[in-house]
Amino acid sequence: MTLQTLHSPNPSVLSVVDDLQIVAGLNAVVGDEGAGKTRFLRLLSELESDALWFDLRLSNHDALTPLEFWHHLQSQCPRWNEALRSQLCDALDLNDHLHKQLFMLSTGSRRKVGLVALLVSGAKFVCLDQPFSALDPASICVLVDFLNDMSQDTSRAWLVADYVADPRLVWVSLIDLDGPQP
Repeated sequence: MTLQTLHSPNPSVLSVVDDLQIVAGLNAVVGDEGAGKTRFLRLLSELESDALWFDLRLSNHDALTPLEFWHHLQSQCPRWNEALRSQLCDALDLNDHLHKQLFMLSTGSRRKVGLVALLVSGAKFVCLDQPFSALDPASICVLVDFLNDMSQDTSRAWLVADYVADPRLVWVSLIDLDGPQP
């Protein structure tokens, strides 16, 4: 049984998936291994035309450079924010890797390329699947600051799936796919 806790007195409900309200702002989607966190994000991205989720390993894009990957995705994202992409490349220390093929990058750098795409996409529903995995401490700080800035976004839902709700983030909703514990 899934449990949902809303931390906002008047949440702006943007969608309902599996009887769970997806509200504007920062939503935690938590659960143990196999609880269905990735399935939930995928389902949302299939049900909502303005939702974006993809595997941050970017396995199917090995031959592309980050710039080519972003260019390909940008054509599908009408609210893409190119200025923000440039700022995030600086903040996440990606500029030296922009012309390298993705297979040449470390796991952390590949994930940063995917994260940048999600963060600048302009999608109404941004689905981040274990976004802190394989990131260096400085990049984690950048991501935490960015997500906290988005925590009270009234027009978009930011869904962060992980084992637990990161205490450094300001959540408006907690979706616990493990449900209440006995």
